Amino acid sequence: MELDLTTCEQARQTRDPRFDGRFYVGVKSTGIYCRPICPARLPKVENITFFRSAAAASEAGFRPCLRCRPEAAPGTPAWHGTSTTVTRALRLIQEGALDQSSVSALADRLGITSRHLGRLFRRHLGAPPLAVAKTRRLQFAKKLINETGLSMTEVAMAAGYGSVRRFNDHFRQVYGRPPSVLRAGAGPAAGDPLVIHLPYRAPYCWESIAAFLAKRAVPGVEWVSDGAWHRHIALDGQVGHIEVNDHPTEQALVCRLTLPSTAALYSLVERLRILFDLNADPREIDGTLSRDPVLQRLQHEHPGIRVPGGWDGFELAVRAIVGQQISVIGATTVMGRIAARFGERSGDVTLFPTPRQLMRAAPTDLPMPQARARAIIELAGAVTGGTVNLDRWVEADSLRESLIAIKGIGEWTAGYIALRVLSDPDAFLHSDLVLLKVAQRLYGDRNAAALLERSADWRPWRAYAGMHLWRAAAQLNG
Repeated sequence: MELDLTTCEQARQTRDPRFDGRFYVGVKSTGIYCRPICPARLPKVENITFFRSAAAASEAGFRPCLRCRPEAAPGTPAWHGTSTTVTRALRLIQEGALDQSSVSALADRLGITSRHLGRLFRRHLGAPPLAVAKTRRLQFAKKLINETGLSMTEVAMAAGYGSVRRFNDHFRQVYGRPPSVLRAGAGPAAGDPLVIHLPYRAPYCWESIAAFLAKRAVPGVEWVSDGAWHRHIALDGQVGHIEVNDHPTEQALVCRLTLPSTAALYSLVERLRILFDLNADPREIDGTLSRDPVLQRLQHEHPGIRVPGGWDGFELAVRAIVGQQISVIGATTVMGRIAARFGERSGDVTLFPTPRQLMRAAPTDLPMPQARARAIIELAGAVTGGTVNLDRWVEADSLRESLIAIKGIGEWTAGYIALRVLSDPDAFLHSDLVLLKVAQRLYGDRNAAALLERSADWRPWRAYAGMHLWRAAAQLNG
């Protein structure tokens, strides 16, 4: 991804928030790198240089600005301007692939050499994989120092350092001071939820994504109440709770996490970012979709539509199978019955069953047609045995092929699972009956082939076009 230097300079001069997180500004006279919205006095143009990522700035020897806090910038869309291999590698790094392993092992998982992986990262991100991973760890640790009262040991473990000594050494190397010096004050009292802010680029239609998840929430496991999304989760055999809501004044979601342990905190936060599509760039998406007059009108009516991900890939896949040929409300009811019968319970908390638990079920035990029940049981066995991989880093075509190989899973179901599990911004269900009906009313398209042809103009953001059309269909029917 090449930077447009003229555009970067204009964004820096105007402190344009639309470019926050899309590039970083290195100041040669101070050795500090900043976000383009940094409120500090603007340095002279001859004293600056631009970087495609925070990791590239750090690799060049610049320190993060303590005033604009680069770790608080909205995430950069992993797919924008990068190759498929880099996108998959970034997802693995976000899941901690380099915390306790090597670049060679990461490259092996991607089916390429470590040298080629390094070349791709330098070309697209301006920094090698290890530098990206180290910057990720440090930024998350800095965020925890600023926003929580976790001890430095807990911060180090949550950020994936493996030891407090490694954390302290890296922090001193980058910031020139120990991490404790940057702690603003006392954190929350013992037993209080951790509160973490996750920024996004405006506009962000929280009402839309909350409503979408509310209709599909598994009763007893996940719910939306008073505008806030809630979910029970399992961590190392213990139960935790997550609450997410939109911040009333900031461009951020507020996450309140009650956890038995903070060891998996980074992966939990990343899952929330994916679930709520916080890395999306409305400027890029709207610029493409607004060329279509119908979508331009829909964007104006509901700015900031996002594509919801899924908290758990297996649960989402089961939901897709259950939802075949029945209403959204009906599928939600069935999912609640499955959770109540096969899921683990801890007091009044219900957890959705794991693949291993459901693979032992008999088709007659599931409250649905037997063909659909057998498909779910076979899916559970395939996930347990590794035949189907529902991790986010797998290739979309590979995932769809493995799903369609299961009797009872067709093209639409496999496509829907891939859309939400992989968060592919260009996934589009052109054979979806609801999309076909609304496309006929809005465009006059008579079949799936016509809709697919039309959708070519919406690439690479067809998933967002689909969300707008789904919402339009609900309004037309309501």
